[in-house]
Amino acid sequence: MLGPTPPPPPPLPTDRLRFAMPPMHESLEDERRHRKERLAGALRIFGRQGFEDGVSGHITARDPEYTDCFWVNPFGMPFRHVTVSDLVLANQDGQVIQGGHHVNQAAFTVHAQVHAARPDVVAVAHCHSVHGRALAALGDLLDPITQESCAFYEDQALYAGYSGVAVDTEEGRRIADTLGSRKALVLRNHGLLTVGDSVDAAAWWFLSMERSSQVQLTARAAGRPVLIDHKPAVATREQLGGDLVAWINYQPLWQEISRSEPDLLS
Repeated sequence: MLGPTPPPPPPLPTDRLRFAMPPMHESLEDERRHRKERLAGALRIFGRQGFEDGVSGHITARDPEYTDCFWVNPFGMPFRHVTVSDLVLANQDGQVIQGGHHVNQAAFTVHAQVHAARPDVVAVAHCHSVHGRALAALGDLLDPITQESCAFYEDQALYAGYSGVAVDTEEGRRIADTLGSRKALVLRNHGLLTVGDSVDAAAWWFLSMERSSQVQLTARAAGRPVLIDHKPAVATREQLGGDLVAWINYQPLWQEISRSEPDLLS
């Protein structure tokens, strides 16, 4: 006969369990290298998602030492080819101070103004993604119809002043003013823009906003989406809408891209 079932092993102490958190850096050079690695990785992830449209689309990361200068992808280089050493450092006027490539001046005008208005922001992401452009063509914001879209509830804005390619500083300032303290912006007839206190967070918000746009457009095409009420929408945003949560959500993507394409670190 079988004896009594033995009790299961005791639970492990929580301090023995791994849980990734944003790293702390001992030097500005270490922080710079980290931001550049995450920037190159985010660009490759965006390339995989098909967010490029010709030479449109950029992610910028503030330099930790020269805080009015920003790392950005080289003009005309495919996202999926970008390495750390390819990245360009430009000042707030879009002048290259490190790197061997031009930058897209039209895009940099907007990014520089957002960075200037938001010293809390490390990274800005803007691409001409398909579903983001479709939402922007409607002049709509994300509705609170899913858990993911609630992360943007009352934390997004619509810039309704499309007047062509943004190439002047005043246009960039108006866009930055409309964004305000929020993390996301729908640029009418243009696309999406997101910000974060890390490259990881800004990239995650863009990815999530693009997917939420797709869900909203699909749901509307199929019928009449049911809105989540204000109180639970706010509660969900408070749980899921912070940059730390975005950073945590992004880590599987970073692990996958950095392991499968380690050349991005060169």
